[in-house]
Amino acid sequence: MTSTVVYEGNLRTVCTHLKSGTKIITDPPTDNQGKGESFSPTDMLATSLGACMLTIMGIKARDLEVDLVDTKIEVEKIMAADPRRVSGINLTFHFPETLVLEEKIKTILERAAHTCPVMYSIHPDIVVNVTFNWNPATIDLKV
Repeated sequence: MTSTVVYEGNLRTVCTHLKSGTKIITDPPTDNQGKGESFSPTDMLATSLGACMLTIMGIKARDLEVDLVDTKIEVEKIMAADPRRVSGINLTFHFPETLVLEEKIKTILERAAHTCPVMYSIHPDIVVNVTFNWNPATIDLKV
Protein backbone atom coordinates (compact mmCIF):
# COMPACT_ATOMS: atom_id res chain seq x y z
CA MET A 1 0.00 0.00 0.00
CA THR A 2 1.25 3.50 -0.86
CA SER A 3 -0.91 5.84 1.19
CA THR A 4 -4.11 6.39 3.08
CA VAL A 5 -6.70 9.12 2.59
CA VAL A 6 -8.96 10.06 5.51
CA TYR A 7 -11.96 12.36 5.19
CA GLU A 8 -11.94 14.88 8.06
CA GLY A 9 -15.24 16.56 7.24
CA ASN A 10 -15.92 19.96 5.69
CA LEU A 11 -14.60 18.59 2.35
CA ARG A 12 -11.06 18.17 3.72
CA THR A 13 -8.91 15.03 3.41
CA VAL A 14 -5.61 14.10 4.98
CA CYS A 15 -3.38 11.95 2.79
CA THR A 16 -0.57 10.07 4.52
CA HIS A 17 2.40 8.53 2.72
CA LEU A 18 2.87 5.28 4.60
CA LYS A 19 6.62 4.81 4.20
CA SER A 20 7.57 8.32 5.39
CA GLY A 21 4.53 9.44 7.36
CA THR A 22 4.42 12.68 5.35
CA LYS A 23 0.95 14.22 5.24
CA ILE A 24 -0.79 16.30 2.59
CA ILE A 25 -4.07 18.07 3.29
CA THR A 26 -6.52 18.62 0.44
CA ASP A 27 -9.29 21.18 0.32
CA PRO A 28 -11.54 22.01 -2.63
CA PRO A 29 -11.07 25.42 -4.25
CA THR A 30 -13.45 28.23 -3.41
CA ASP A 31 -15.14 27.89 -6.81
CA ASN A 32 -16.13 24.33 -5.89
CA GLN A 33 -17.59 24.76 -2.40
CA GLY A 34 -14.25 24.63 -0.60
CA LYS A 35 -12.16 26.93 1.53
CA GLY A 36 -9.16 26.86 -0.82
CA GLU A 37 -6.85 26.51 2.19
CA SER A 38 -4.66 23.79 0.68
CA PHE A 39 -4.01 21.89 -2.52
CA SER A 40 -7.16 20.57 -4.15
CA PRO A 41 -7.00 17.05 -5.58
CA THR A 42 -6.86 18.53 -9.10
CA ASP A 43 -4.08 20.92 -7.99
CA MET A 44 -2.16 17.84 -6.88
CA LEU A 45 -2.67 16.23 -10.29
CA ALA A 46 -1.17 19.22 -12.10
CA THR A 47 1.56 19.73 -9.51
CA SER A 48 2.53 16.05 -9.56
CA LEU A 49 3.19 16.35 -13.29
CA GLY A 50 5.66 19.19 -12.67
CA ALA A 51 7.29 17.38 -9.76
CA CYS A 52 7.63 14.19 -11.80
CA MET A 53 9.11 15.98 -14.80
CA LEU A 54 11.65 17.79 -12.63
CA THR A 55 12.53 14.57 -10.80
CA ILE A 56 13.24 12.71 -14.05
CA MET A 57 15.25 15.71 -15.28
CA GLY A 58 17.15 15.62 -11.99
CA ILE A 59 18.03 11.95 -12.45
CA LYS A 60 19.35 12.64 -15.95
CA ALA A 61 21.10 15.83 -14.81
CA ARG A 62 22.89 13.91 -12.06
CA ASP A 63 24.12 11.40 -14.66
CA LEU A 64 25.38 14.35 -16.74
CA GLU A 65 26.90 16.08 -13.70
CA VAL A 66 24.56 19.07 -14.11
CA ASP A 67 23.18 20.84 -11.02
CA LEU A 68 19.50 21.79 -11.32
CA VAL A 69 19.22 23.14 -7.76
CA ASP A 70 16.85 26.15 -7.60
CA THR A 71 15.06 25.24 -10.83
CA LYS A 72 11.42 26.27 -10.43
CA ILE A 73 8.26 25.30 -12.31
CA GLU A 74 5.17 27.49 -12.42
CA VAL A 75 2.12 25.22 -12.66
CA GLU A 76 -1.20 26.40 -14.06
CA LYS A 77 -4.19 24.08 -13.94
CA ILE A 78 -7.08 24.77 -16.30
CA MET A 79 -10.51 23.43 -15.40
CA ALA A 80 -13.45 22.66 -17.66
CA ALA A 81 -17.10 22.10 -16.77
CA ASP A 82 -19.67 19.51 -17.73
CA PRO A 83 -18.16 17.31 -16.44
CA ARG A 84 -15.87 19.27 -14.10
CA ARG A 85 -12.36 18.12 -14.93
CA VAL A 86 -8.79 19.21 -15.61
CA SER A 87 -8.68 20.19 -19.27
CA GLY A 88 -5.19 21.67 -19.41
CA ILE A 89 -1.91 22.01 -17.58
CA ASN A 90 0.65 24.70 -18.34
CA LEU A 91 4.14 24.21 -16.96
CA THR A 92 6.80 26.91 -17.19
CA PHE A 93 10.31 25.90 -16.16
CA HIS A 94 12.67 28.59 -14.86
CA PHE A 95 16.33 27.68 -14.53
CA PRO A 96 18.89 29.51 -12.39
CA GLU A 97 20.78 32.28 -14.20
CA THR A 98 24.01 30.58 -13.19
CA LEU A 99 23.11 27.42 -15.11
CA VAL A 100 24.76 27.70 -18.52
CA LEU A 101 24.55 24.60 -20.66
CA GLU A 102 25.31 23.40 -24.14
CA GLU A 103 22.21 23.11 -26.37
CA LYS A 104 22.64 19.34 -26.64
CA ILE A 105 22.41 18.95 -22.84
CA LYS A 106 19.31 21.16 -22.71
CA THR A 107 17.65 18.95 -25.34
CA ILE A 108 18.56 15.77 -23.44
CA LEU A 109 17.09 17.19 -20.22
CA GLU A 110 13.90 18.38 -21.95
CA ARG A 111 13.37 14.99 -23.56
CA ALA A 112 13.93 13.29 -20.20
CA ALA A 113 11.25 15.51 -18.62
CA HIS A 114 8.71 14.45 -21.23
CA THR A 115 9.28 10.77 -20.36
CA CYS A 116 8.14 11.02 -16.75
CA PRO A 117 5.59 8.43 -15.59
CA VAL A 118 2.96 11.05 -14.73
CA MET A 119 3.16 12.50 -18.26
CA TYR A 120 2.47 9.02 -19.63
CA SER A 121 -0.47 8.72 -17.21
CA ILE A 122 -2.19 11.99 -18.16
CA HIS A 123 -5.33 11.45 -20.25
CA PRO A 124 -4.76 12.47 -23.90
CA ASP A 125 -7.71 14.90 -23.71
CA ILE A 126 -5.75 17.02 -21.21
CA VAL A 127 -3.74 19.62 -23.11
CA VAL A 128 -0.24 19.90 -21.62
CA ASN A 129 1.90 22.90 -22.57
CA VAL A 130 5.52 22.95 -21.41
CA THR A 131 7.86 25.92 -21.69
CA PHE A 132 11.53 25.66 -20.79
CA ASN A 133 12.99 29.08 -19.95
CA TRP A 134 16.69 28.38 -20.10
CA ASN A 135 19.28 31.03 -19.40
CA PRO A 136 19.90 32.60 -22.84
CA ALA A 137 23.65 32.14 -22.43
CA THR A 138 24.89 28.85 -23.84
CA ILE A 139 28.20 27.20 -24.33
CA ASP A 140 29.35 25.29 -27.37
CA LEU A 141 31.86 22.59 -26.72
CA LYS A 142 34.15 21.96 -29.68
CA VAL A 143 35.79 18.58 -29.70
